[in-house]
Amino acid sequence: MPARTTFPDRDEVLGQAIPFDRARWLPLLPGPDWWPAELDACPTAAGRPRVDRRTVFGIARRSDTAEGRRHLLTAALVWGTGTKARTVARRARIFAENSAGDIDARLEAALGVLREEGAVAAYYTFNNDSRIKFLGPAFFSKVLYFAGHEQCVGAWRPLILDRYVALALRAADTGEKWHTSGWTTPCYGRYLSLVHDHARRVGVLPDQVEAALFAYGRRLA
Repeated sequence: MPARTTFPDRDEVLGQAIPFDRARWLPLLPGPDWWPAELDACPTAAGRPRVDRRTVFGIARRSDTAEGRRHLLTAALVWGTGTKARTVARRARIFAENSAGDIDARLEAALGVLREEGAVAAYYTFNNDSRIKFLGPAFFSKVLYFAGHEQCVGAWRPLILDRYVALALRAADTGEKWHTSGWTTPCYGRYLSLVHDHARRVGVLPDQVEAALFAYGRRLA
């Protein structure tokens, strides 16, 4: 980590809230049953509802069912996207380019691996055998994070890896050439190892380190 890095407390991490536009998402989903009711209960700020990590974690607790996995995917996409129409449309290509049945099967397979074998094996599954077209690592790592960070299997909790985190890693980790997309499974494993080691040293949870990396990477972008 960069020198003098400060880490947000866990409540701040869980409260990280992103505005969204329900009306832009609903027509792009396979059906209204893909929209979790919790998103309709989110508080508003500046005229927009805002969904935070805590809410998505709550939705993820139902990911042992097909409907719950659908809701988790939608919530993770909404939380990671914001309100711009073009960005929402780009994220929603997942639903245009994959059948609902394929998405269901691949989510079930990847999250099953997460529960049985842990984060790195699940990342490999999402990136290979159960790849969902247009759901890249920056977003399927969000699905893994919300599904597994609170109930992890193995030594490492799943964490979000996106371009901002990668930019911070590029500045802090000289042992790997960090690209801003397309991370391999070994890269993801190295990331988890680095973050968990640092979290243990400073006495915080791994997603507090991830949040600090994200903030640092945004400043570098």
